[in-house]
Amino acid sequence: MHACTESTELGLYTRPVYNLSREDSSHPLILVCEHASRYIPDALNNLGLDDAAAREHIAWDIGALQLAEKLSETLGATLLSANYSRLLIDLNRPRHAPDSIPAQSEIYQVPGNRDLDEATREYRRQNLFKPFHARLQTLIDERVAQGQAVRVVGIHSFTPVYYGQPRPLEVGVLFGQASAYAQRVIDGLDQYPLKIAGNQPYRIDPLGDMTVPVHGDARGLESVLIEVRNDLLRSPEAVSLWAERLAPLL
Repeated sequence: MHACTESTELGLYTRPVYNLSREDSSHPLILVCEHASRYIPDALNNLGLDDAAAREHIAWDIGALQLAEKLSETLGATLLSANYSRLLIDLNRPRHAPDSIPAQSEIYQVPGNRDLDEATREYRRQNLFKPFHARLQTLIDERVAQGQAVRVVGIHSFTPVYYGQPRPLEVGVLFGQASAYAQRVIDGLDQYPLKIAGNQPYRIDPLGDMTVPVHGDARGLESVLIEVRNDLLRSPEAVSLWAERLAPLL
């Protein structure tokens, strides 16, 4: 598209858009980690954020990739994970959602996304968003065509403090149409002394979410999104513990 070639970010996205692990797995589960990375090309100067803010939860889901990788290893399941920060474009938001390319995230201003021209927005959509979702769609298409069972699960983490308010919740199971699948996961986690809830700390919204509504619900596939509070994912031992809890339930 001509508009894309006019972007000031032309040629910056040379790193692969995603990592794909265990592509040929026969396990029905496809794990998705849309917020796996905080990587922003050096030329964009952290989008105007200082180094501390660029390492914070606004740039990625801390611990989510490690948990997704451990689940993939434990189950032998396919994992598709992102290689760029969600501040560039959020892979779990529809392309035209207001916070797809956020100028503000929670209490943080993101100067590099403010007053961004449409050519650059479209360039990010074409070079980061579109390839990720095209690959996920193809993974699902191939398995459905072969008559294989498919479940799609997003792995996320959330910050323990949001707009200054502590969050006592430890794990949430977010769902749209797959309420029975979500309840099985919630019931399985109930054996542990955890603060658990369905559709908390967020709710699945077809206007504000991608993976569950588009790749799961719209295709009639069981699909949920797992949210673990990120202070509970800060060590390899903690990640292993969560993987041990979640793997049999997914």
